[in-house]
Amino acid sequence: MPLTLQQLNAAGGDEAVRLLDGIYEHSPWIAEAALAHRPFRSLAHLKCVMAHVVKEAGADEQLALVRAHPELAGKALVARALTPESTGEQHQAGLATCTPDEYARLQQLNADYTAKFGFPFILAVRGPRGAGLSRREIIATFERRLDNPSDVELAEALRNVHRIAELRLNDRFGVDPVLGNMVWDQLEQLAQHSDPGFKEQGQLTVTYLTDAHRQVAARITQHMRESGFDEVGMDAVGNVVGVYHGSGDGERRRVLTGSHYDTVRNGGKYDGRLGIFTPMACVRELSRQGRRLPFDIEVVAFAEEEGQRYHATFLGSGALIGSFDAAWLDQKDADGITMREAMRNAGLPATLDAIAALRRDPKRYLGFLEVHIEQGPVLTERDLPLGVVTSINGGVRLRCEIVGMASHAGTTPMDRRRDAAAAFAELALYVERRARQDGDSVGTIGMLEVPGGSINVVPGRCVFTLDLRAPNDAQRDAMVRDVLAELAAICERRGVRHTLEQTMQVAAAPSAPAWQVHWEQAVADLGVPVFRMPSGAGHDAMKLHQVMPQAMLFVRGQNLGISHNPLETTTSDDIQLGIEAYLRLLEQLAAKATA
Repeated sequence: MPLTLQQLNAAGGDEAVRLLDGIYEHSPWIAEAALAHRPFRSLAHLKCVMAHVVKEAGADEQLALVRAHPELAGKALVARALTPESTGEQHQAGLATCTPDEYARLQQLNADYTAKFGFPFILAVRGPRGAGLSRREIIATFERRLDNPSDVELAEALRNVHRIAELRLNDRFGVDPVLGNMVWDQLEQLAQHSDPGFKEQGQLTVTYLTDAHRQVAARITQHMRESGFDEVGMDAVGNVVGVYHGSGDGERRRVLTGSHYDTVRNGGKYDGRLGIFTPMACVRELSRQGRRLPFDIEVVAFAEEEGQRYHATFLGSGALIGSFDAAWLDQKDADGITMREAMRNAGLPATLDAIAALRRDPKRYLGFLEVHIEQGPVLTERDLPLGVVTSINGGVRLRCEIVGMASHAGTTPMDRRRDAAAAFAELALYVERRARQDGDSVGTIGMLEVPGGSINVVPGRCVFTLDLRAPNDAQRDAMVRDVLAELAAICERRGVRHTLEQTMQVAAAPSAPAWQVHWEQAVADLGVPVFRMPSGAGHDAMKLHQVMPQAMLFVRGQNLGISHNPLETTTSDDIQLGIEAYLRLLEQLAAKATA
């Protein structure tokens, strides 16, 4: 019989430790310390407490915990000397049936890894879905992580220890993240569609109104219908819209929610799409229960957010607030196809009247909610599955050029040079220092070019971009002023000149206080610590923020939280918690509406 929280909470000290035996490999001290925090309100609460115990332990205890784990496909597996839990996990990943070449490669990797780091390679071989990684995936992860610095790798090893413990706890308590597994599978299936040139390389790229984009839209439409939505359709810009009706007669107000389904080039499977399928899972659950809430739920899968095929970022969500730029229709992609032509090829009307008709009346809506993978390392470094967003950073982007004098690298004395690249280098270091000064500001130089540069020529021109972001506009503007003042001072001191072109400015989007509290209460109800954080990335919620209350929830990413990258991933357990938090928030809104 599965263990229950009631049993664990009621058990005596020694018995309670025995009930948690084997969750953390050969480390009963973790259970002993965690049990002091009883009663546990949920399994998620227990998981967070145990992870916190490890985080608060000393470096020696953490290292001993990692070293308590066996090597993958190591001598202990061959000698059948593993714990029952480790035996099952390695067998599930097929490590007991390696080919001779695979076994030899793993032995070499084990030796190289231990020689570099001094502890064994730890990987939760059951993977983010809990169904097991392939040997190919295991070897590729092994090879990639060998390049990590020692401190980064120790932290990643501990995170994998926690994932192993999480899956063991699921088994011990008979818990299966059914909705999380469903959404994880749906997102994997959706990632089968990719643009030509990328699909052949196994890369995920879905840009606005390509064949792959339309296939994804068709898939989402199908999933919405299967989930029980009462209305499903595609609008004039390619957004897929599903509406689940509330209770009662007459016109009801709506909760608007969703995210985007396009991707960056060679991107990840969860960016944007998790925010579509999480509320879809909630609607599926409400429909299964035959429940109607006192408001409609409108889920929008925004057709475009990334601005990859056309320079029209937030096109999908912007159309809902009336900010579609008519000039976009005449933009051409790399193949010379205008947006108007692409729309017509996709069966969309491509008229300004049809697009203008998409504008929503804010009076009909309670507000906008968005769930998103974090796209950063904050949650995973804190061993927290969810984060409540306080604000979406405002940002400014600039295209800059420094112009000096190209001259012979061998004959121009160092004190006679007007080196554009050296001036840029000074600025790059200043941007790093200035952003760190605020703590939560960020500054990025994403593109750098020395036009016509040569190995034996002092650079005469340097072209680069600046991306400066902060949680509020005043903080952002102060950083922009300081960076541009420093650029001017550097150029004057070095005898070079510069030009600037602002290419984008977006205002910060603080979460509506009442809606942020709803997310906080929903997370707390799960027994998970409430962690508040700004969003450094831009989201569709920024657009809806202009006309209605909005608030976001972040779900932890794996692999150091990397995003816009094929390594972007999350676990079905964390997805499950995101869905459960969303359902609790909807219950809060329903209770408030009927009070």
